[in-house]
Amino acid sequence: MKYLYILILLCSLVYCDEHTHTYKQGEQVVLWMNTVGPYHNRQETYAYFSLPFCVGTKVTIGHYHETLSEALQGVELEFSGLDITYRDNVPAQQFCATELDEQSYKALVYAVKNHYWYQMYVDDLPIWGIVGEIDGDNYYIWTHKKFDIGYNGNRIVEVNLTAENKEKLALGAKIPFTYEVNWKPSSIKFEDRFDKYLDPNFFQHRIHWFSIFNSFMMVIFLVGLVSMILMRTLRKDYARYSKDDDLDDLEKDLGDEYGWKQVHGDVFRPVPHLAMFSALIGAGYQLTVVTLAVIIFTIFGELYTERGSLLSTAIFIYTLSSPVNGYFGGSLYARMGGRLWIKQMLLSAFLLPVLVCGTAFCINFIAMYYHASRALPFGSMIEVMSICTFVILPLTLVGTVLGRNLAGQPDYPCRINAVPRPIPEKKWFMEPFIIIIMGGILPFGSIFIEMYFIFTSFWAYKIYYVYGFMLLVFLILMIVTVCVTIVCTYFLLNAEDYRWQWTSFLSAGSTALYVYLYSFYYFLFKTKMYGLFQTAFYFGYMALFSMALGMICGTVGYLGTSLFVRKIYSTVKID
Repeated sequence: MKYLYILILLCSLVYCDEHTHTYKQGEQVVLWMNTVGPYHNRQETYAYFSLPFCVGTKVTIGHYHETLSEALQGVELEFSGLDITYRDNVPAQQFCATELDEQSYKALVYAVKNHYWYQMYVDDLPIWGIVGEIDGDNYYIWTHKKFDIGYNGNRIVEVNLTAENKEKLALGAKIPFTYEVNWKPSSIKFEDRFDKYLDPNFFQHRIHWFSIFNSFMMVIFLVGLVSMILMRTLRKDYARYSKDDDLDDLEKDLGDEYGWKQVHGDVFRPVPHLAMFSALIGAGYQLTVVTLAVIIFTIFGELYTERGSLLSTAIFIYTLSSPVNGYFGGSLYARMGGRLWIKQMLLSAFLLPVLVCGTAFCINFIAMYYHASRALPFGSMIEVMSICTFVILPLTLVGTVLGRNLAGQPDYPCRINAVPRPIPEKKWFMEPFIIIIMGGILPFGSIFIEMYFIFTSFWAYKIYYVYGFMLLVFLILMIVTVCVTIVCTYFLLNAEDYRWQWTSFLSAGSTALYVYLYSFYYFLFKTKMYGLFQTAFYFGYMALFSMALGMICGTVGYLGTSLFVRKIYSTVKID
């Protein structure tokens, strides 16, 4: 009977409050202890009770990850054991005490030295506190937690934590831990309770608005410049080629022929490493769809207010959009004459998951060595592998089959020569490598201010919520990327170099190189991160972020350039 009572109590605690966010007078309110870690290393977190803190007297509640994203983000919720009931004040009282042996003493001193902070949750509202402080040569920890909880009707709308009572750390000392709870009515609406965690003074600063305006003006300038140069230049090219059409063969042979028309028989030649190229294009299409969808859903759904919901949404959309990857990658592979379509399909399906999982796997070894909460559980690894094998792969196969059958027939405006045309020598700045390096400068210039805000929200203690800004900057980036890539491709073709496919993709994708270089600057001058784990985590996931951005920019650049190339070669008469 005793165990049945405990089971009923646990079920009532878990299902009656957190999921509905509604309470009755005297109903249990659960305080979850999440993680603890050094303030300057936001991602280096450990289970709260890895430090010698003690638990309250209430019955322990087991918490399981509600979503895969919680496990991936290192959420480690443990019941505090504190007795908190809805709208019932609790006077200051001791709930436990711990005696410091040598190991406990060293652990707490290390935590205070490294400015450890901890995170808790009440009704899914996050609370942060500092472990202790240094005063001269002495180390102190805060032992009293004062909770001021605001309520509106039957809902919790505000939680504040005040740490009090400094206790000096000494070997053999007995440290008492106390708490109190004060409830107060609040006029804050439940829908607006997350607003206090946002920082409008930071994200809506004049510099942010100025960067948007500056990028917008860059777009207008670039679009106007590209339109003027290309229309004026192409008009001259068309006039010259039309004049050439009126000459006889001898005059053409004796004439000084040059320019992009001369490579019409090679411009649509299949690219080297076709399987990899089509896989990158397919992954780029998919990432573009995922990015736009997540941004739009977050604008309307405020996904940043729910723990792990943003990552869960991204995983869900990425999985469902796998046919996009297969369709565009498979159709491109078929149009260029690829025959090993199953190999290409597998490469498209697993290219990005392997890169992400490989990086996470390496970082996971370091997290396991540190016993950090970021170490992925074995069950989460199985879940990720199952999603890739049983959901992403079949959906990619469906997309590939559709792409090959619906858009896999070549329909180029020019016939491809049997023998490739020799590429003439050209000036050094017209070489593909130089064009690739230079191609990413302007796109990066249009987003680098926004990169600062995004980096700060992820690597520091800010919550990014201005997704309208992000959508606008993303669209600006796409337009700038297309304009720059078209210009680069025109210069390359005019130099009679028909290797434009990889060049257009890599010149647009080189934006990622500048973003990754900027991450070094941000790490060295804007943060105080230290240690192997945090450094590996930072540069590992920044490499993944930059790589994903490069795929998106490269795909958009290639798409715009391919439309441009088809247009100019379809409007010129080819003998």
